Amino acid sequence: MNPIERGRKLINTVRTGAEKAIDRTQDAVGNAVDNVKDAAAAGGRKVGQFVDGFENAVSGTARGVGNVVGGAARGVQEFFGGGNQPDRVHDGKLLGADGATFPPGTPLADIPGVTPANNPNPQSTVLYVNGILTTKEAQSESLQAIANATGSRVVGIHNATEGMGADLAQCVKDKLDKGTNPAVDTLADALYTELKAGRDVHLMAHSQGGLVSSRALNDVYNRLRIEDGMSKQDARALMGKINVETFGGAAATYPDGPNYVHYVNRGDPVPSMFGLGPIPDKWNPIADGGKGSKVHQFNEFHLNPFDGHSFEDVYLKNRVPFDQAREGNFNK
Repeated sequence: MNPIERGRKLINTVRTGAEKAIDRTQDAVGNAVDNVKDAAAAGGRKVGQFVDGFENAVSGTARGVGNVVGGAARGVQEFFGGGNQPDRVHDGKLLGADGATFPPGTPLADIPGVTPANNPNPQSTVLYVNGILTTKEAQSESLQAIANATGSRVVGIHNATEGMGADLAQCVKDKLDKGTNPAVDTLADALYTELKAGRDVHLMAHSQGGLVSSRALNDVYNRLRIEDGMSKQDARALMGKINVETFGGAAATYPDGPNYVHYVNRGDPVPSMFGLGPIPDKWNPIADGGKGSKVHQFNEFHLNPFDGHSFEDVYLKNRVPFDQAREGNFNK
């Protein structure tokens, strides 16, 4: 067993207890959801029987009760993933212009990316990974906003939503590097392919997209070390061809090698609680934005704290060109 494999085995052993706890929690949540659904279904049957017996007198009331019961069941179902199944079919797919999707593994050069409104033939390309509760249609709007802001062609890697509860559960798994996430696999393959072809890559990520990116970058590093037999120094040097920008990222650590710029709104609870934190990572023993990273902390507070997490309304408007940001100059 080589040192990398021994390290993986040790890491897997350490996190086993945490993973089991997550699995037990998810099982309990799943059972609770099933019970609610069963209760809702039973309620619906009773309402139906009531209507059958007293249709002429109380049909309107019965329909109202049925709607309430059905609405409650749908609400629970949507929270835990049942209400956004249509978006799930796009999970991990590459997203191009006009909302068109392409299967994982499609060469980036073959995807008609979203282009700036004033430039149909940009010279650079940006990959973008979205956060939670973002449908394919919503991500398409973000791709256009990125293209207009950066002057680049933009291709999305879709991190599908299945509802708040399911998305948050996936975030926990991403934190533990547990289970599969199609967006992680697609991004890791795309990055690895581009690096091996000798091409630079520019990656942008928001919210859970930061977790997806951190996990994918670690996968690429491990693949270079294990499959290609690269030394630690050579693998990190090759990953230096990747430029990464995160916005309100939910990841607290990123592997060394890539060139990072992280944007953190102190008025945003997501990076404050789960990401690089409200203070610079050099004073935060938990956070690690990657060697040589630039972390831009700024203040934009909202009455509803989650409004401070908006990609387009908060983060994109605080972004400066990548090279400027890498120099530590965040003045607009």
